[in-house]
Amino acid sequence: MAGVSTKEIKARIRSMRSTRQITKAMEMVAASKLRQAQAQILKARPYYQALRSVIDDLAAGSDASSPYLYRAEDDKVLYIVIAGDRGLAGGYNSNILKLVTAESQGKQPAVLPIGKKAVEYFRSRNVPMLTTIYAQAADVSVGDCFSIAKLVSRAYLAGDYHRICLAYTVFGSVLSQTPATLPLLPLQTDPSEGTGRQIIYEPSAGEVFSAIIPEYLGGVIYGALCESRASEQAARRTAMDAATQNADDMIAGLSLKYNQARQAAITQEITEIVAGS
Repeated sequence: MAGVSTKEIKARIRSMRSTRQITKAMEMVAASKLRQAQAQILKARPYYQALRSVIDDLAAGSDASSPYLYRAEDDKVLYIVIAGDRGLAGGYNSNILKLVTAESQGKQPAVLPIGKKAVEYFRSRNVPMLTTIYAQAADVSVGDCFSIAKLVSRAYLAGDYHRICLAYTVFGSVLSQTPATLPLLPLQTDPSEGTGRQIIYEPSAGEVFSAIIPEYLGGVIYGALCESRASEQAARRTAMDAATQNADDMIAGLSLKYNQARQAAITQEITEIVAGS
């Protein structure tokens, strides 16, 4: 009986060692991808900040009745939700999805999901989706972000939606990732942040807005995508590091049990030999 027990323990130790190799490898891959994602964030932020200043200038000198700046209705909301394609990333996916669900209570929400987990989540809850062609977040490029911006801008101007919001995860540090929503349309501008320059529109303010707003939204969406990618890799790295430490603890505990069972079996055999002699 003791022999069977030691075999079972050895099998569990081998299984845990195999699991530890997988979690350690995933942690190293996530750490490598995190460095790349952080570099993308640093490259994207200056573009967004410069474009934001231009938008504030335009808003300061534009007609407040512009549909980009004002919309009387407020019940039809479209959420652009950025999640991941895979799990094993702690609460990264569940946190942003729960936030959108909580904020959309009592409204008529629709979503444009980016990432497999977002598509599966909202499809299972029968939430209307504008499109599902961006189901693989890892494949979404800069060009796709500007395509999304043009798509939602047309839907907003057509009156299909009264508000456009972006749901993503803000990357604070390796240990801090915060889910957040950002209003995109109508524009939430701060004229005091502008340069105060007089704006002369050619050919008209409306045409200038129609040209620059989709570009601005595309930059914001791409920046949020970079933030979310970095947050996902940071969350996965943290989760896999914890899993690796747990595997080490279980291996140590199982090794102790194995040695105790083995020692007990040897003691029993010696006792039987002495008794028989």
